[in-house]
Amino acid sequence: MSITKKIIFSSIFVLIFFISKATSEDLKKVGKFKDWEVMVMTEASGKVCFAQSSPVLQAPKKNKRDARLFITFRPNEKISNEISTTAGYEFNKKNTVLATSGNNKFKFDIKQQGFAWMTSGKKEKIMVKVMKKGSRIMLTGYNEKGSQTIDHYSLLGFTKAYNAAKKACS
Repeated sequence: MSITKKIIFSSIFVLIFFISKATSEDLKKVGKFKDWEVMVMTEASGKVCFAQSSPVLQAPKKNKRDARLFITFRPNEKISNEISTTAGYEFNKKNTVLATSGNNKFKFDIKQQGFAWMTSGKKEKIMVKVMKKGSRIMLTGYNEKGSQTIDHYSLLGFTKAYNAAKKACS
């Protein structure tokens, strides 16, 4: 996917993320699978299905943030396995956003409007496989001042949530 499309989707995702708490006729919860939930929404470009989770542990503890990890499917745009994250703040452009599970590390290449994405569909597929087998994934990011944050996500229910999101958009 091109960088321009990722930036456009970031704007849409930011809007979805903050409006999702409000009542929306176009955003529907499909189900909850342990620590993951699946949502489907309809936009002008078509159906968007995603699984999301909140961290089970955050550092620093005193700074509670509205962080999320997403995996998204957009069939009309031929997008699947799109992994994105938000730490609840604007990411520092100089530092890397990194996901770690066991010995596996995944770098998020694009940081825009408080979200981060990977640019490689191949790496996203590998990360999905790792997430299906793992029990936890840790995301490390840096805010605009350069302070590090670490979010630990449980992967309990990820495989079922992934399958439900994928099926909802097939």
